[in-house]
Amino acid sequence: MRVTVVIPTYQEAGNIEAVLRGVRASLPDARVLVVDDASPDGTAGIARSLADELGAVDVVDRPAKSGLGSAYRDGFRRAIDDGAEICVQLDADMSHDPTLLPVLVANVELGADLAIGSRYVPGGRTVDWPGSRRALSRWGNRYAAGVLGLAVNDATAGYRAYSSEALERMGFEAVRAEGYGFQVEMTHRLVRAEGKVVEFPITFRERTAGESKLSGGIVREAAGLVVRLWLADRRGRRERRRRGF
Repeated sequence: MRVTVVIPTYQEAGNIEAVLRGVRASLPDARVLVVDDASPDGTAGIARSLADELGAVDVVDRPAKSGLGSAYRDGFRRAIDDGAEICVQLDADMSHDPTLLPVLVANVELGADLAIGSRYVPGGRTVDWPGSRRALSRWGNRYAAGVLGLAVNDATAGYRAYSSEALERMGFEAVRAEGYGFQVEMTHRLVRAEGKVVEFPITFRERTAGESKLSGGIVREAAGLVVRLWLADRRGRRERRRRGF
């Protein structure tokens, strides 16, 4: 199946070469789409300089920093329009191990609509994080899963692969959240579209170069989003009952 790995970037000059080489070593036939938000450190230029050597690497230049969710929406749209049957999400900071990309892809090839590299299934773990951040992530996932009924252990995970058919069916371009909220809303939409989700364990590592993009605003957005999605689900149930469904 035709695979495109979408990598959003902002200020990732210290990581982008290692990421691209890792992707190419693990998925020799995949296309790679770097979606860069006008990084002033030259991230896009480094990616382009490697394109001839690595092959099938394209760069989308966006005029300004517009957010993770926006980058993935733009990347998925272009990938699907160019013929991708599987769209992979990969962080540019080397927190996701590129050697596990074939596992992500294989799960979708075998019938999953969404495959998630999960920190919170048996065998999964997070290293190099302080206890406070680890607790925030774990309990945030439990909160989202419990309130929304997702039956997914790591709804905020960014290491994932979708079938393109499922992305279109769930209406991914209508998602407007960013950061962790984007991952939660995408998971919610897929589950509501009766998509099949598979999780497998990964080790998530903190970045060693560059600065984390996590902020208090991203966390608050995700928490508020869960409430809004719950309210929308509740209104939807009432409407379906009113119509006799």
